[in-house]
Amino acid sequence: MEYDSLKSHYRFTEEEAAILKEMQPKMRQVADEFIDGFYNYIWGFGKTADFLKNDEIIAYHRKKIKEWFLNLFCGKYDVVYFTGLYKIGEIHVKIGLPTHYVNSAFTYVRTFVLQHIEEDFSDKERHIKEIMAVEKIIDMNLDVLTSSYREEELSKFLSMSKYEREILGWLKKFSSHINFFLAGALGIVAIFSIGLFLYDVYLLFTGDEGIEKGILSVLGSLLVLWAAIELIHEEIHHLQGRGFAIGAFIMLAMAALIRKILIYSLSPEKGEELMIIGLVTLGLALSYWLVGRKRL
Repeated sequence: MEYDSLKSHYRFTEEEAAILKEMQPKMRQVADEFIDGFYNYIWGFGKTADFLKNDEIIAYHRKKIKEWFLNLFCGKYDVVYFTGLYKIGEIHVKIGLPTHYVNSAFTYVRTFVLQHIEEDFSDKERHIKEIMAVEKIIDMNLDVLTSSYREEELSKFLSMSKYEREILGWLKKFSSHINFFLAGALGIVAIFSIGLFLYDVYLLFTGDEGIEKGILSVLGSLLVLWAAIELIHEEIHHLQGRGFAIGAFIMLAMAALIRKILIYSLSPEKGEELMIIGLVTLGLALSYWLVGRKRL
C-alpha cells in the first residue's frame, strides 16, 4: 500500500496532523479510562477469551492497545507509522481474529474520542477541525488494518493454479444456480403447505375424525406453513450473501414432527410411535439450540 496515496485519498493534511499532536496530552489523561472501556466493549463479543487466553497475554495486549491509542495522536504519520499498523493487521490475520471484531472495536474508539473532545471546547471552528482530523486518522487506521485481510484473501486466490481457479469459478456459478433452484423448491413446498392446510380445514368440516383431531391437524399444518415461510426468508438472506441457515431446516423438520405429535396425541394405540417422534423432536430441538449458540 502507498501510504502517501492513502493520506492523499483521505485528504489528510499536515495541519490535521498538528491538531492531533496537540490533542495528545488530553488523550493521555484519559488513556486508562479508554483501556478499561475498550476491554468492557470487546469482552461483549463473546469469543474474546479465545484470543486473550491468560493474564500475561491480556497485560501485553492492554499495553499495546494503549500505545496504539496514544499513537493516534503522535502527529507523525509516515511509512514507519503505517507499516506498524499493517503488521498489527497481519497478526490479526495470523491468529484468525474476525475482521468484524476489528470493525466493531473501532466504533468504540471513535465514540470514545469524539465524546471527550465534545466535553469542553470554546472555539467552534477549531472543534470542527479536531473532529475532522480524528475521523480521518481513525478511518485510515481501519483501512490499513483491514487491508491485511484483503491481501490475505487475494494471495490465497493468486496462489492457485489456472486450473484450480477455473474449477473454483465454475463451482461458484454452479452453487449460485443450485441456490436459486432451492429457493424455487422452497416456494413449491410453501404452496403444498397451503394445500395441506386447506385440506385439513376441509376435513375439519366434512370428515368424521372429530373436531378435536381436526383442529389439531389444522394447527399442525399452520405450523409447517410458518416454518416453510421462515425457511424461504432465510434462503433469501443466503442469496443476499449471508451465511447458510441450517437452523431453519431443523425448524421445518421440527414443525413437521410436532404436527405428527399433535395428531398422534389423540390416539392411545400410537403411544410407542409418539414416544419415538418425541425423542427425535427433542434431538432436533437440542441441535437447533446448539446451532443458535454457535452463531452467537
